[in-house]
Amino acid sequence: MDASLRFSPPFVSLITLLFVLSYGTVACQAQPAGNGGPTPAHPEIDVQHYDFRVTLSDRSDEITGEATVRLRLTTDTLTAIRLDLDDPQTDNVKETGMTVTAVEEEGRSVSFRQVNDHVVIEPEGQLKEGEERTFTIRYSGTPADGLIIGSNRHGDRTFFGDNWPNRARHYVPVVDHPSDKATVAWTVDAPSRYDVVANGERLGQTDHGDRRVTRYRTEATLPTKVMVFGAAEFVVDSLGVQGDIPMQSWVYPEDRGPAMRDLQVAPRIVRFFEGNIAPYPFAKLANVQSTTRYGGMENASAIFYSESAMADGEPSTGLVAHEIAHQWFGNTVTEADWPHLWLSEGFATYLEKLYLEYAEGAQEMRESMASARNQALAFQRQNPDEPLVDTTYTDPAQLLTSNPYLKGAWVLHMLRFELGDKAFWSTLQTFYERKKSGNATTADFQSAAEDVSGKSLDIFFEQWTRRAGYPILDIEWHYSDQNEAVELTVEQVQRSPVFDVPLEIGLAIGDTEDLATLDITKRKETFTVDVPAPVSDVTVDPHTWLLGEWDVHSASK
Repeated sequence: MDASLRFSPPFVSLITLLFVLSYGTVACQAQPAGNGGPTPAHPEIDVQHYDFRVTLSDRSDEITGEATVRLRLTTDTLTAIRLDLDDPQTDNVKETGMTVTAVEEEGRSVSFRQVNDHVVIEPEGQLKEGEERTFTIRYSGTPADGLIIGSNRHGDRTFFGDNWPNRARHYVPVVDHPSDKATVAWTVDAPSRYDVVANGERLGQTDHGDRRVTRYRTEATLPTKVMVFGAAEFVVDSLGVQGDIPMQSWVYPEDRGPAMRDLQVAPRIVRFFEGNIAPYPFAKLANVQSTTRYGGMENASAIFYSESAMADGEPSTGLVAHEIAHQWFGNTVTEADWPHLWLSEGFATYLEKLYLEYAEGAQEMRESMASARNQALAFQRQNPDEPLVDTTYTDPAQLLTSNPYLKGAWVLHMLRFELGDKAFWSTLQTFYERKKSGNATTADFQSAAEDVSGKSLDIFFEQWTRRAGYPILDIEWHYSDQNEAVELTVEQVQRSPVFDVPLEIGLAIGDTEDLATLDITKRKETFTVDVPAPVSDVTVDPHTWLLGEWDVHSASK
């Protein structure tokens, strides 16, 4: 996802972040307000399937909805079932929110009430652990958020789901938490001039006079953050079939030229990830120009991209790679709870860079990681107590900072250096295979890395995911003619606890550079490196493998 962020100045938004690092474009957007606090998991139920029917109008922004929700009970202590759904409310401008008019089970009316942004369903009889129940909720209203109804850059009316992190509840009744994944079907009834795109395979499209009904369904389970539909006037082009996966570009007619050029790279990106991780996990890939909040949103099999990013004539390869990477990590393997967001955003950020390394070379990767390091450290300096896995938030939108994106990517980069390329890719493959279609924690990823490598990685994950801070090194070096060696004294001067890290050193010997790796484990220690000839200079981390700062200087001996 390319979203709004809390940055150290001058970086203001994730649109800025991802575009500056990868796409050469700068765009600023304010932090979205009014998400209404965290949406908790509902561990007493497990939704199996959503069937959403939504009717759209050009006369107003009001929608009519019908949601059939099949769920399994996971406890025998319930007397009612809660689903997240925005209550009706009136501000100084308009009335928003959803008003439930009926709830049914097997054609029979069921008692319900709306309270605290929930619809509380109170069926007759005992609710028994392990049984499945199916309820149909009928409702209508004007979405305050979640479903963005408005006009695109050309003044044409559009409708786009925009759920992240927990905003699906503004227009559909759901368990709005990443831990409860389910299959989903969409039936969208809209004026016939609109084309409709949604998750999964399109099952059919039927015109009735000036109305059009379009149906989609997924076979894969998804978190609600990526369950969406979009309706607009599109031009749709095929990018062919990758294996048996159809790929399409959906763009506004006026932007067809630049947008189609931007999206031509999608099949090559998919081939790269398939070759290194696993087969593409969904029935199709639709890349969609959209009018929503974020620079890019990884909605499963129907990725939404910023309308301006697709129309600016600048390449968007990094953006497209980032959002496609999410189809594996974020959508298929989903974080178990919001603090593990880096398992989605850090992975997509680093996989984007791995694709650019493959497509454009190792120097592109080093420059990109150096820029990411500068920004990640700037954030840490401004937020010295904030670890990668942060449990102190009150709203998941507060986690939308550079930390899960850039520090998350850097953790993967350092793990790659620790394990080597072969074991690193095998770790990603193992983690994906173990957790696909489900949810994962940071401990799950650590377990996969340890099983593949045979190494204990407790120190690595503790210092980089559960602690804040980073190593700040003072490095003094001296070449000894007598010993034919370089002596290096390394002191960790940060206030936080000592880090245990490998540090690559470049030694300038004539016209060549030798490399040595120092295992840094103490607050202050001295290393001796034998060399075949006098050393004229020492460089630290010449290939950009460590998230840290340092000052290196020659001792006067």
